[in-house]
Amino acid sequence: MPTTTPLPLVQSDMYLEPYLPQLLKRQQRFKEEVHKIEQSNGNLETYATWHEYLGVHQADDTSGWWYREWAPAAQSLAFIGDFNNWDRSAHVLTKKENGIWEVFVPADAYPIQHGQRCKVHVVDQQGKGQDRIPAYIRRVVQDPETYDFAGQIWRPQEEFSWTDGSFQINAQSAPLIYECHVGMATEEYKVGSYREFADLVLPRLSETGYNCLQLMALAEHPYYGSFGYHVSNFFAPSSRFGTPEDLKYLINAAHKLGIAVVMDLIHAHAVKNEAEGLANFDGSGGQYFHEGKRGHHPGWDSKLFNYGTEEVRRFLLSNLRYWLEEFHIDGFRFDGVTSMLYHHHGEGVSFDHYDKYFDAGVDQDAILYLQLATQLSHSLKPASILIAEDMSGMPGLCRTHEEGGIGFDYRLAMGIPDYWIKTLKHKRDEDWNLHEIWHELTNRRLQEKTVAYAESHDQSLVGDKTLAFWLMDKEMYFHMHVQDKNAVIDRGMALHKMIRLITLALGGEAFLTFIGNEFGHPEWVDFPREGNNWSYQYARRQWSLVDNKELKYRQLWQFEKEMLALPKEYNLLTHGPAHMLHLDTTNNVLVFERADLLFLFNFHTKNSIPDYILPVNHAGSYQILLSSDAPETGGHDRVDTTISYFTQPTKYGPRLSIYLPNRTALVLKRVD
Repeated sequence: MPTTTPLPLVQSDMYLEPYLPQLLKRQQRFKEEVHKIEQSNGNLETYATWHEYLGVHQADDTSGWWYREWAPAAQSLAFIGDFNNWDRSAHVLTKKENGIWEVFVPADAYPIQHGQRCKVHVVDQQGKGQDRIPAYIRRVVQDPETYDFAGQIWRPQEEFSWTDGSFQINAQSAPLIYECHVGMATEEYKVGSYREFADLVLPRLSETGYNCLQLMALAEHPYYGSFGYHVSNFFAPSSRFGTPEDLKYLINAAHKLGIAVVMDLIHAHAVKNEAEGLANFDGSGGQYFHEGKRGHHPGWDSKLFNYGTEEVRRFLLSNLRYWLEEFHIDGFRFDGVTSMLYHHHGEGVSFDHYDKYFDAGVDQDAILYLQLATQLSHSLKPASILIAEDMSGMPGLCRTHEEGGIGFDYRLAMGIPDYWIKTLKHKRDEDWNLHEIWHELTNRRLQEKTVAYAESHDQSLVGDKTLAFWLMDKEMYFHMHVQDKNAVIDRGMALHKMIRLITLALGGEAFLTFIGNEFGHPEWVDFPREGNNWSYQYARRQWSLVDNKELKYRQLWQFEKEMLALPKEYNLLTHGPAHMLHLDTTNNVLVFERADLLFLFNFHTKNSIPDYILPVNHAGSYQILLSSDAPETGGHDRVDTTISYFTQPTKYGPRLSIYLPNRTALVLKRVD
C-alpha cells in the first residue's frame, strides 16, 4: 500500500489506508450510478422528478386528472374517492411498464374538486383487497369522527405567493440551530399551528440570535406522540398543524427574518401501518421495504427501506426535491443515519475499530442512496445544509464525494449531550474531570464539521430530563423568583450557562438547542397518550416563564442571547478549532483560545481566585465580552466587566491576571 493516495479522505487520515480499495469502490459505484442516471434521464435533477409524474395531477389542459402509482406486484388498482362516490369499478387503473399503473379521470364526467378525499383500492396477487392512501399524495387528513386517514385533492385556486426571493443561506455563517416541534410550541393545551409558530415563535428565536430553524414532524404521521418519526405520507405536510400554504407562510416568514429552515427528514424508516402508510402497499410484503425480518427495525417497530431498489431510491430522491422546491426548504437533518448505514443499525455495536466501517455489516446500498441524496440537494441548492444523525463516526460522512466521502456538511455530536447527562447523573461536581471534558468536546474527525449541542429533543423526553431539570429538579417550581436565594438554583443556573457556553465554544462548527431549553424549560416533553389521559400538559412550551422579568428563566434566556452574539460577531465557529492554553486540575480551571477570543472556565465548587494568573498567546489589553456571573443573567456580579486587563511580560511569555470566581465563565477579547 503506498504511503500517499490521490484520495484526500485517506490523505487526512492514514489509518484509512488499508481500506482504500473499499473507499474507491464506493466512489466508483456512485460515479457509475450517476452516469447511468444521466444516460437515461439527462441528469440527477430530472431523475428526481417522479413526484411530478406519479400521484394525482391535473392535466395541463384541465380536461381531467391523471393518477399513477408504482405497484409492481399488485393484481389490480382502482382510484376511489368523493369524486366517484367511492366506486371501485369506476376508475380501474391500467398496468403500464415497470410496474406503473395509471388512469385518467375526465373532468366532464367526474369533476374532481379541491378538498375532495381519495384513496386507491389495491388487490394483491392472492385477491385480497385493501383501501390505501396514494404513495405520492400531497395532503392527508384525518376524519374527526372515525379517525380514518385519507388522501385529499389539494389544488387551491390561489397559489401561495412567496416573498423570500432575496433570501440566501449564508454559507460563511455557522448554523445556530433552533430545533422545534410546531405542535408543542404554543403554551395553550392544544396542537399548535404553522401560522401561530410563524407569528409568535419566530420573532423570539430571531431576537435570541438563531439563524437556522430545524422543523420536526413535518411529514404526515398517524400518531402524534411519535414526534413525527413514524412517517406515513412522505409528500404530505402534516395537516394537524395547518395547510401546505400555512407551512409555506411559516418558511417564508423565517426567510424574511434571515433564518434558514432545515427539515428533520425521516428516510431511515417508515411507519408499519398499512392503512395509512406504504407497508405492503402492493401486497408483496416488500416493494418499498426489505421483506421479512430485514424489513423491520426491532427497536423502532417500523419498516426499513430497501435502498437497493432503484424505484425506492427514486421515490426518496424525488421526495428531497419536492421539499426543496415546493416549500423552499434550505436543507435536511437526516434522522437515523446510523440505522441506514449498517444492517445491525448500530444496536449493541461498539465502533472501536475501523474494520466495522467497512465489513459485511455495512449497507452499501444505503451509502449509495445517501451519496445521491447529498449530490442532489447540493446540486439543486448549493448552500443547502445537510446534517447527519450518526453515532458511529463513519469516516468521510461529512466529506465531499470528490474527497471520497458521502457528502454531508455536518454530523451531530451525539456523544456530547450523553456525556453531560452522565456527568450530572453519576458524578459529584468536585469530581468533574477537565481533561475528560476537553476530550469529549474536541474529539471529532479532522475536516468533518460537527453540530455541537448540550441537549436536544432526546434529552427532553419523558424517561430523561433536560439539563435544567437534572441540575435543579423540583426546586424550579418554588425558587425561580429573582429575589429568591437558593443554593440548588444558584448551582443550577451557573452550571447551565457554563455547560452551554463551553459546548458552543469547543464542541463543533455549529450549535443546536431544543425549543425552550435556551431558558431552562422546567419540564419534560410528553405527548398526549393513553398513559397520561391524553393530556397536553407536557406537550407545550411555557413562554410566560421567560416573559416574566421576575423569574430567573428570563435571566437564562438573556445569557443565551449574549452567548449567541459571539459566533455571529466574531465567527467563532468558522475560525478553526480551539487551542488549550491552561488546564488547572487543582482549581478546576480551563483556559483556551478560539477565533482570537479567550475563554476562562472555573468549575470549582468553592475556589474563587482573586489574582488568577494565566498564559495568553498575545500581549496587550483585554476586555470582558461575556461573564456568566453578570447580574443580568442570574450571576452574583463578582467580576467588573468594565475595566481592562493588561498582560505582564514573563520569561515564559505574556501572562494575564484576573479575578476568577468559582462556577463562572468569562470570555475576553484583546483590544490592543
